[in-house]
Amino acid sequence: MGACLAICSLASCASCLCGGASCLLCSCCPSTKNSVVTRLTYGIFLLLGTIISCIMIAPGIEAQLKKIPGFCEGGASIPFLQGKVNCDVIVGYKSVYRMCFGLAGFFFLFTLIMIQVKSSKDPRGRLQNGFWFFKFLALVGITVGAFFIPDGTFTTVWFYFGVVGAFCFILIQLLLLIDFAHSWNQAWVQNMEDGNSKCWFIALLICTVLNYLLAIAAVTVLYIFYTQPDDCTANKVFISLNLIFCIIVSVVSILPKIQEAQPHSGLLQASVITLYTMYVTWSAMTNEPERKCNPSLLSIVQQTTSNTTVAPPSNSVVQWWDAQSVVGLVIFLLCVLYASIRSSNNAQVNKLMMTEESESSKGNFAVPPEDGLHRAVDNEQDAVTYSYSFFHFCLFLASLYIMMTLTNWYRPTSDYSAVQSAWSAVWVKISSSWIGLLLYLWTLVAPLVLSNRDFS
Repeated sequence: MGACLAICSLASCASCLCGGASCLLCSCCPSTKNSVVTRLTYGIFLLLGTIISCIMIAPGIEAQLKKIPGFCEGGASIPFLQGKVNCDVIVGYKSVYRMCFGLAGFFFLFTLIMIQVKSSKDPRGRLQNGFWFFKFLALVGITVGAFFIPDGTFTTVWFYFGVVGAFCFILIQLLLLIDFAHSWNQAWVQNMEDGNSKCWFIALLICTVLNYLLAIAAVTVLYIFYTQPDDCTANKVFISLNLIFCIIVSVVSILPKIQEAQPHSGLLQASVITLYTMYVTWSAMTNEPERKCNPSLLSIVQQTTSNTTVAPPSNSVVQWWDAQSVVGLVIFLLCVLYASIRSSNNAQVNKLMMTEESESSKGNFAVPPEDGLHRAVDNEQDAVTYSYSFFHFCLFLASLYIMMTLTNWYRPTSDYSAVQSAWSAVWVKISSSWIGLLLYLWTLVAPLVLSNRDFS
């Protein structure tokens, strides 16, 4: 805990005591929007919590955690259950749950406080964009207090909160991905129309083909290593269904009527959604309880490089770090960064994400003021450019997603003697991929279905 608090102290010193977002800019930074700096700072809070959670499950931390009174005392009894807790198996698991409980509690508190804030002139707007030192102290206090929560049924109950929250955040990731795909295609098509169309067309074609090739390779690998000729029926169904759905949305994206209603619609967006769907499918396969249908990455690599058969790991061995966890964290960090700086022209996604660029937020903030100081310019005096409450709710869900990702979606067994994968994690990820495909399909067909609305 000392090392964790030391990291917290350094981060606190890096910010100002109780000023607004403008004091967070260094002299080398250009003047920018207050709304962007604020969201990035909250994102840094979440990133700091993620780093500390990673430290908590690193080798050698167990001995320090066992010194916390009542946290793990060599097999403490669980009320209403017979047997002892296997602390050597789940001590890191429990610490991540408590760390993320503190993060989630902090952001959920701000979700309630910031309901219906309409502009930065609201007194709560100053709390949103300032008082960073005191907010950081509140975050540290909630997190430290979480480590003294009695075991009881906390871990089990919080696991189900984590499953639901992580599912919702995966949907938000999909919304951000859809928004990014539309913005990317629109920007490149616009560049192609403005000049040097041949180069931009080739770049567009290369990226589209590359995404589809990677998706085809992913499907092939999933069929080879995550299915058996006479078993793993669920995996076969999931892979096949998602492949069919991706083909459908790809075809719909280039239909003449869709192209007429959505001139910027194309295969680039569909290829991005297809590739991400294959990732979610693979991520779901890695949580399958049946070990023969869920080989480890190490066994796959060894099978491709030698003829030796690798015995599957025991269910009682917790593998904290695997390929899907690393990829999941990278995608999570990119989504949080994109959510902090996004300024989308896609009206449908803006409504779903509760963000909208107001007239007051538009303009050039790259030029510093006359006094030469670099400041975060308040662009929300007339109206906020994003929902403060919804933004904190997204970070609340992100905290739960981090918790489930770092623990590989494991849950305790009935006697708390080990942890294991759960079918609930598989269904959460697969169903989220289906909902994501439906959302993308809706952004394509909405102008045709709701012809009386302006989707420009």
